[in-house]
Amino acid sequence: MGIISGKQFINRIDDLHNEVWIHGKKVDGKISNHTAFKGMLHSKAKLFDMQTDPRHQPLLTFALPGTSEKANFSFKQPATKADLTDRRLATQLWAKTNAGLLGRSPDYINSAIMSLAAAAPLLGKNNKKFGKNIRQIYERAAAEDLTFTHTFINPQTNRSISFFESDDMIIAAKVVDENSDGIVVKGARLLATQGGLTDELLVLPAGGNFIDESYIYGFIIPSNTPGLKFMCRESFVSGDSEFDYPFSTKYEEIDSVVVFDDVLVPWERVFLYKDLNIAFEMTQEVDMFTLLSFQSVTRQVVKTEFILGLTQLIIDAINISEFQHVKDKASEIIVGLEIMKSLLLTSENQCQHNTFGMMTPEKNALNAAIIYYPKLYPRLVEVIHLLGASGLITLPTEKDFLSDNTRPYIDQYLQGAGSDSLERVKIFRLAWDLTMSSFGSRQTLYERFFFGDPVKLAMSLYNGYDKTPYVEMVKELLD
Repeated sequence: MGIISGKQFINRIDDLHNEVWIHGKKVDGKISNHTAFKGMLHSKAKLFDMQTDPRHQPLLTFALPGTSEKANFSFKQPATKADLTDRRLATQLWAKTNAGLLGRSPDYINSAIMSLAAAAPLLGKNNKKFGKNIRQIYERAAAEDLTFTHTFINPQTNRSISFFESDDMIIAAKVVDENSDGIVVKGARLLATQGGLTDELLVLPAGGNFIDESYIYGFIIPSNTPGLKFMCRESFVSGDSEFDYPFSTKYEEIDSVVVFDDVLVPWERVFLYKDLNIAFEMTQEVDMFTLLSFQSVTRQVVKTEFILGLTQLIIDAINISEFQHVKDKASEIIVGLEIMKSLLLTSENQCQHNTFGMMTPEKNALNAAIIYYPKLYPRLVEVIHLLGASGLITLPTEKDFLSDNTRPYIDQYLQGAGSDSLERVKIFRLAWDLTMSSFGSRQTLYERFFFGDPVKLAMSLYNGYDKTPYVEMVKELLD
């Protein structure tokens, strides 16, 4: 089959009839027509259309081995540095269509599926069928151009170290039974972005309670598997007007709690089960999170480029470039952008083959980037607030511009230094939706915790970073 178009993507998601709940109601009919989901789904559809465009196919696709069919670039297992470079350029091309605001574009979890498949020898070390399963899942995903969401996190019911759940009230999803057909999973997981809006769901160990092996599992199942429910948060789509809500109408990625209501996971869908050693080795050798970081940092670079451009438009719109403090604040964005670009390119230039022969970006540079950006992004938002000031609040709506009663006043009093009122308000509405709306607030929280607890990420970097050469350098000077 190979790559699909945007229309094929939309039709396939509609035809799944996934069990999705939002605002207390189950979604009926075509989910692509629902106000909360249609904007994001059609934005993703444009990405699929790009890969069918002959102008972009050389970068966005590759030939499936042994066939003439084309697959999406993110399913290609990089073997050379050039493969990583192409991967970065393709991700950038996609990200620029949405200013880096689609954190879960298809290439994100596709990278995880690809990395897991490359590590099939490890996953199948103690049980060959598990290695075979992940390989077959990957090959089918690439051949059919499937999309995935994922869930790695347990609910935040009680996060104290000493807390253990009882079997009387299961909260975190666990295996409650197994039979000849597969394993049965009951409980809940967080935080599936685009939950119910993809073909399939990737589930990996959530960490924490590994004393009980019923929590040690990894599998991939269709999103319409019986008993699988996606409970969505409140939608941040506040209206249909793209003028009033330029980002949320198109890029609102709904987040959901995944409920496993005695879900039967067939054995052919399982690639990890009750094997703590393999679960631990996965974190050390698979390099899944390394490839996920590579995709994420690439997207974050594009997002920061957009923020710099938007900031400059705000500066020009109200003619504040002559003030030193303005240039000082804008330079913070420039410095942040250059640091992120440098870390990304360092990871690419210092790539190495991993245990399974996959060309992998250098980890330390990427780890530094994913620790740095959660601290940088809130400052980028603050800079926009400080420069935009009251202009981010005094924003007329599309209907105000259409009214003969209000339009003359808007044109006179809300014009820019070198632009008319319409152009100026459009710029400031972009900044408002990016940083102040419910959608924008979610973007800030999203980047703060994109890869989890920032303190734990910093501890992991410290613990894994080889500091010996630098200690020896100091000792030599002391001697």
